[in-house]
Amino acid sequence: MKRKAMGAGGPDISALCLGTMTWGTQNTEAEGHAQMDQALAAGVNFLDTAEMYPTNPVRAETVGHTEAIIGNWIARTGRRHAWVIATKIGGAGGQARGGEPITAASLGRAVDASLGRLRCDHVDLYQLHWPNRGSYQFRQNWAFDPRRQDRAAVLANIEDCVAGLGRAMTAGKIRAWGLSNESAWGMAQWLRIADQAGVPRPVTIQNEYSLLARLWDTDLAELAHNEAITLLAFSPLATGLLTGKYQGDRTPEVSRRAVNPTMGGRITPRVWAAVDAYLAIARRAGLDPAQMALAWTITRPVRTVPIIGATTPAQLALALGAVDLTLPADVLAAIDAAHKAHPMPY
Repeated sequence: MKRKAMGAGGPDISALCLGTMTWGTQNTEAEGHAQMDQALAAGVNFLDTAEMYPTNPVRAETVGHTEAIIGNWIARTGRRHAWVIATKIGGAGGQARGGEPITAASLGRAVDASLGRLRCDHVDLYQLHWPNRGSYQFRQNWAFDPRRQDRAAVLANIEDCVAGLGRAMTAGKIRAWGLSNESAWGMAQWLRIADQAGVPRPVTIQNEYSLLARLWDTDLAELAHNEAITLLAFSPLATGLLTGKYQGDRTPEVSRRAVNPTMGGRITPRVWAAVDAYLAIARRAGLDPAQMALAWTITRPVRTVPIIGATTPAQLALALGAVDLTLPADVLAAIDAAHKAHPMPY
């Protein structure tokens, strides 16, 4: 499988990243291990998890279970070297660690806890799951109000966390670090403060990005291009909407929507027409719509690695096939037209 550099200082990673957030709820440990084997066989070497996983739903009593599933695979196979492993520390108000905010102290404890569950001595990429100050991701952009932020407190916290990240890197516990659910201003501050502190810069940002969710495309894309930041795109299939399985406002019995009826706010009156437009493009071109959507993210002008998730081997095989798909110019033009017609369906 094709490889891409992770930022300016991270390791080379596969063009697709294996997501794990369903392992421990929708998927058993055995199924998670089978997905790791299947992805490795296809050339994937990059895996993303988090201390708060599994999701659907997130519960305090299951925090860390997905990391433990991965750790059991590593212990059983002895193949830690096969994977570039990314994990995350949860932010303020989440289920992990009683909802405490991210600080240098909590970060140090969380890194050690993740390493224990993963059964390894380092993680290749350590990410801050969301900012303590909050985020406009997950549809919060509709009511976003930055006046609630205390600039001095935000910057002081970033300085503290950067120092903690630097200590973890010096100790060899993490190799590189990144952000998630961040804004352009926030990312710029992390870069600036890391430079001032003499700590290696962040190399990635993990934000939602798909044909239906394109807040990334302007200021953040410009920042990422000029500062050599790689986008790790979560929900590149819009939690399954872009596969077409929910069209007609359907809810399959075994599906994410059966657990989360609004799909995290993605179900709106506008979304069905937008999805119809992309399904029609794929149908006219003789393409699978999921593969088309994933191939589109891979070929974006700013370096992007989509995080693929699956609950069955067939779904994973379909996603893996997207890496070799080249979208014709007329398909790309039709996608651009559909985006202009349906710019923010949720």
